[in-house]
Amino acid sequence: MKKTLVIIAIIFSLLATSCVQKTYKKTVVLTLDVSEIKNVQKVGIRGNDKPLSWDYDTEMKAIKKDSLYQITLTGETGYKFTEVKFVVNDTFELQNEDNRRVLFSEKDTTFFKAKFNKR
Repeated sequence: MKKTLVIIAIIFSLLATSCVQKTYKKTVVLTLDVSEIKNVQKVGIRGNDKPLSWDYDTEMKAIKKDSLYQITLTGETGYKFTEVKFVVNDTFELQNEDNRRVLFSEKDTTFFKAKFNKR
């Protein structure tokens, strides 16, 4: 019985340590075109990976008032992509559609450009 418990403990510890996924530091620059929207008050983004959340907007900064907004995010991930949606004036884009998938570049920085509510 003791021998069986030792073997089970060894197998369990090997399985637990082999599941660790390597992470990478990634920077993503997201640029959003809102030029077709009138009266833009605020622009944000929501998403899967920290520092983003699906529960609240992360504010994007205007680089061209009422036209282009941008945010730069940096974080650790073991994934090759993340998913996001943009929010303008508290309205989610692409309602009842899949999230946008941002594929990470092999390089350190990924640049992603989008137009609000357009694929």
